[in-house]
Amino acid sequence: MNTMQDRNLGSHPTAHGNEMGAKLMRVGEFVLRYGLAAVFLWIGLLKFTAYEAKNIEGLVANSPIWSWAYQSLGLQTLSGLIGAIEISIGVLLAMRAFSPKASAIGGIGAAITFIITLSFLLTTPGIWEAGYGFPFPSAMPGQFLLKDLVLLGVSIWIAGEGLMAAARRR
Repeated sequence: MNTMQDRNLGSHPTAHGNEMGAKLMRVGEFVLRYGLAAVFLWIGLLKFTAYEAKNIEGLVANSPIWSWAYQSLGLQTLSGLIGAIEISIGVLLAMRAFSPKASAIGGIGAAITFIITLSFLLTTPGIWEAGYGFPFPSAMPGQFLLKDLVLLGVSIWIAGEGLMAAARRR
């Protein structure tokens, strides 16, 4: 049943809810895509600083994926390499308006990044709270890394949306 306010607006509550829902989804999509791009660009740039390199040392030194590079390249060079990769992913994600395919590639790169960072849950000392163990993550780095599960989902969604949009353009 329409309320007086709905009748005055000339809309059905469901139509109003659908319209508001669609607006929120568009805003959410924008924040997902460009927020993730901003995070990759920002954190990628920080990888060129000594303090950020030091922050990732415990993660890369204990990772079977990165430890060889850590030993071969040294911490600051590896951090810069990771930063360059992250900046590239951020740029690709942000290219959606011009190239959905580029954004999809960025989404795939982001997904790979988050799969790698989630692997740190298995390899980094101090992930689980001392005296508790699994499933009680420490604040740092355990809880810090858990957010990457959601960011992995965002990345996969961006990749899929970009591929669909690129296919529609053909």
